[in-house]
Amino acid sequence: TAIIGALIALSIIALVLSLVKVEDVPLPPTVKYGMVFDAGSSHTSLFVYEWDSDKENDTGVVSQTLSCHVRGKGISSYANDPPKAGDSLRECLDKALKVIPAAKQRDVAAYLGATAGMRLLREQNSSAADQVLAEVAKTMQEYPVAFKAARILTGEEEGAYGWITINYLLDSFTKYSPKAHTWVHPEAASILGALDLGGASTQISFMPEGSVTNWSEASTFTLYGYNYSIYTHSYLCYGQNEMLKRLAKELIASSSSTRIAHPCYPKNYSETISLSSFRASPCTNGSDPRLILGDRNVTLEGRGNASGCLAAVKKLFNFSACGQRQDCTFDGVYQPPVSGQFIAFSAFYYNFKFLNLTQGQSLAAVRETIERFCTRSWEDLSSSYPKENPERLPKYCANANYILTLLLDAYKFNETSWNSIVFQMKVGSADVGWMLGYMLNLTNMIPAEAPAWVKGHVPSLWAAAVAFIFLTLALGLAALLL
Repeated sequence: TAIIGALIALSIIALVLSLVKVEDVPLPPTVKYGMVFDAGSSHTSLFVYEWDSDKENDTGVVSQTLSCHVRGKGISSYANDPPKAGDSLRECLDKALKVIPAAKQRDVAAYLGATAGMRLLREQNSSAADQVLAEVAKTMQEYPVAFKAARILTGEEEGAYGWITINYLLDSFTKYSPKAHTWVHPEAASILGALDLGGASTQISFMPEGSVTNWSEASTFTLYGYNYSIYTHSYLCYGQNEMLKRLAKELIASSSSTRIAHPCYPKNYSETISLSSFRASPCTNGSDPRLILGDRNVTLEGRGNASGCLAAVKKLFNFSACGQRQDCTFDGVYQPPVSGQFIAFSAFYYNFKFLNLTQGQSLAAVRETIERFCTRSWEDLSSSYPKENPERLPKYCANANYILTLLLDAYKFNETSWNSIVFQMKVGSADVGWMLGYMLNLTNMIPAEAPAWVKGHVPSLWAAAVAFIFLTLALGLAALLL
């Protein structure tokens, strides 16, 4: 009787299980990784990003996992020894592999984007630029990642990707809604502009109030299901390092002496340079009848003259080429009127942070701070900033006056729109720059993974079936005891 009762109970259990509805249940999305080297004119950095494989409207919701700064100068400085360019990346690549799970490494999309430093090298020596890129590609291919490309970005790509990064980090494209438990497009989102100042170039990117009439300066993107068209322009040779070289060349060319007064350098500071150093960059290697390039040395002697510095910096721009046009910056370059909020990063941010300029200061207060700094002597500066790089410290006066000229005279910000510029380098834990925007745009090209499915029971029916099973077993046990 007991055996028969047990068999009946098991039969009932099997019957109930077969009747319980089974459906496909999605597994949690997997995490994907990508890495981008930012190979700038003066430095190289590696950034590792991650995002869930089920993307939001075809664009990954990306976060920064690691940033690593490569030791030494930019890869363009290895033109005479290209293998060293590849070797310089190894330390950061090793660090990246420590934060990416071993099982994921083979699928990590790895890119290197070179900017203005390599653009200049390509103009000067295209074969050397190709060799440098080949060496960095060779090194990256030695690592267990999915190497995609090592290429030189155009200036407009650099500007546009920086614009994407800023608006992504500040939730202009998409924002998580706790109420809806999903990512939504923010209503009346404020799209911000981007101002980037590097060592060899500078970029401006923003969405004009009207349409961009010069389509050679426009870039279009589709992000999170929405289309965007922006104005973007890059000025090669107008990065701060190349500006300083061009300024020195102009000062030397206007004098026949070997001791040259430099209005931007602090009083009692001097620097000796060789005229042959101007050959190192296409920005200063143009033919100039006033300057016969040779190997003789000249000494630049600081004067600490704030107004003289500003006047000398303005001479680097050809504003007369625009005539009376308001939709023009300099050199005849078209630009629609600036509008909206802007984030100024990279050298814009670092120079203003050093000068302790804060957000919300009036333009008059900013000018006054810069003028006071420019009149300080070298002894005063070097004792006040003992930890600052002694090669960089004398340059801040020129840099600050250059930034004012670029923003006010070229881009045409004014007393009213000045406070629409926010000087910022990070949003949360993520660095501001073109790298994240580059990865975000590339995720449109990486198909979203199809969700993984497993067979699962409907929870309510499964609970009822389990309850029925336990009741049947209990009744069977009671029958055996009786």
